[in-house]
Amino acid sequence: MNWLKVVGICFGAAVILAIGLLIGHFGIPGDTVPSTVQDVTQDLDEEFIQQFMKEVDTEKIRENLSILAKKPHPATSEADEELVRLMLSRWRDSKTGLDEAKEERYNVFLSFPDEKNPNSVKVLNTEGNVQFVSQKSESELHEDQKDPTILQPFLAYAPNGTVKGQLVYANEGKISDFQYLANITNLNGTIAIVRYGGIGRVNKAINAAKFGVIGVVIYTDPKDINDGKSNPVETYPNSWYMPPSGVERGSFKENFGDQLTPYYPAKEFTYRIPESEIKGISHIPAQPIGFGDARTLICQLGGPGAPDNWQGALGCPYNIGPGFRTGEFSNSDVQVNVYNKRTIRSSANVMGLIRGAVEPDRYIMYGNHRDSWVHGAIDPSSGTAVMLEITRILGTKLKSGTWRPRRTIIFGSWGAEEFGLVGSTEFAEDYYSKLRDRTVAYINVDISVFANATLRVQGTPPAQGVVFAASKQVKTPMNDLSVYDNWISHFNRNSSQYGVIPQVGTLGIGSDYAPFVHYLGITCMDMSYTYDRRVTSARIYPAYHTAFDTFDYASKFIDPGFTSHQTVARTAGNILLRLSDSLILPLGARDYGETLEEFYKKAESFQANLNKHGMSLEPLKRAIDRFKAAAGSLEESIKNLADVDKT
Repeated sequence: MNWLKVVGICFGAAVILAIGLLIGHFGIPGDTVPSTVQDVTQDLDEEFIQQFMKEVDTEKIRENLSILAKKPHPATSEADEELVRLMLSRWRDSKTGLDEAKEERYNVFLSFPDEKNPNSVKVLNTEGNVQFVSQKSESELHEDQKDPTILQPFLAYAPNGTVKGQLVYANEGKISDFQYLANITNLNGTIAIVRYGGIGRVNKAINAAKFGVIGVVIYTDPKDINDGKSNPVETYPNSWYMPPSGVERGSFKENFGDQLTPYYPAKEFTYRIPESEIKGISHIPAQPIGFGDARTLICQLGGPGAPDNWQGALGCPYNIGPGFRTGEFSNSDVQVNVYNKRTIRSSANVMGLIRGAVEPDRYIMYGNHRDSWVHGAIDPSSGTAVMLEITRILGTKLKSGTWRPRRTIIFGSWGAEEFGLVGSTEFAEDYYSKLRDRTVAYINVDISVFANATLRVQGTPPAQGVVFAASKQVKTPMNDLSVYDNWISHFNRNSSQYGVIPQVGTLGIGSDYAPFVHYLGITCMDMSYTYDRRVTSARIYPAYHTAFDTFDYASKFIDPGFTSHQTVARTAGNILLRLSDSLILPLGARDYGETLEEFYKKAESFQANLNKHGMSLEPLKRAIDRFKAAAGSLEESIKNLADVDKT
């Protein structure tokens, strides 16, 4: 009888199972899918993007910038630490904050001027009497310039020393400039005055030393920054142009990251190389001055006239020296005095996190540095003001439970960028393997607004498509054009795949994207609003790295109304959401293939020289063709999947 019971139990179970299946089939609507499956297959919500862009508030951005630029906040200063606390409080807010916010600290090698012994450039006569000395600080043209914590003009990491010699004018300090001078005069023991532009700051001094020059003075010529205007009535506070006393500070080294811990994070346990082993720094003293002081020096130089393309806008003919012509400074020398202090200090990155719902181990990163040389309203606070507005809106959605991204979003407020991308580089070195394997893309918005004419983007080729998609959905503040259409009218190129499209520039080492693209090989992009090159020839916005880069300057002359800040926030936020929420990543492999093809065509011009050495570009051509074929196949497969999903 037992076997009959077993059969009965099995039969009963089968009937119950069948009834359950029938109920499930007929009782549950066919379009109902378990929520976990819905999450996995959920694609980008275009309505959410539109709602995000609608909520970007110019007044909130203005308030952010006013707070961020209230005090000078060089890296590791008390004002910088105040901003660390501000970022943490914003990202930990119970109503508008993120999932997590924390500090990441590194003990980094920095350089500062000596407050009690300021750097200077002097003119000394044969008796050693001082006939001229450069301004200790910029003129007080606004209340902001009266702040006692303003960092004196200097070049970080420029070596200490007092050197004296005859002055020569060396244009932009390129090798070709010094070679031109060396063919005319003996440069040994001279002091060179050079203008910003052409090459990096430190390279001017490194080049000078190769020709026997013992010290360098650097200034910004009005021709390069002010469209030739040098009269005080034509400059700030009457316009956006740099006033005569404005001095561009900056880092004076070639390499980025902490100089004593190359390729390793600057923690307390990390081995530090001796200072004598640091590469890419100058070994001769250098000091920046304003063009008002530079006029006093250059306009009294003797010797032959400088070439036409060396002439600037100081209001006098430029001679090359050496030494001064007969007059006030006759037979006088120039002395460069540098008393910088090198030190190791604790610098903080502030990291904010929104955890992804479906792919939490895939990261979309968005960052900007926090430190500045002085008030830094444009560089970098314009970018931080935008980032805080983006995180406010997304944090509000997150805390209310109405949104969570598919992938994890990491926000970075980097420390000590002005000293050579220090904070971001140390973070990349600290989390090298994890970031390399998991990071999808990095968005950098440093100076968000140089001016208010057009978007400017630099990036790796796969980022092109997502930037274009976002920019087509944002309106410009000045007219009814989309950001895309306005952009294409200012910067464009002819693409073999798409025809005429906006120009996306290449990435160098100018901001915090550098360690992510050059160390980790991550897709990166950097964006800002900038000026119309047809209207101004300014090398960069005129108050760059000076004491005049203030909230007053930004609100009056860079972006009145903060509508360009709003446009950048909408565009960058749109890109961020597309990267974090799209089911399939909107990155273009074929666009990389087109770029490789363009590089190959340029390389072909060297084929004759390569043939002399038995070298051929054919293997490279075959590799590019294979890559393009694979990229095309991948994108076709993605398109087919999208088409199937639509049906």
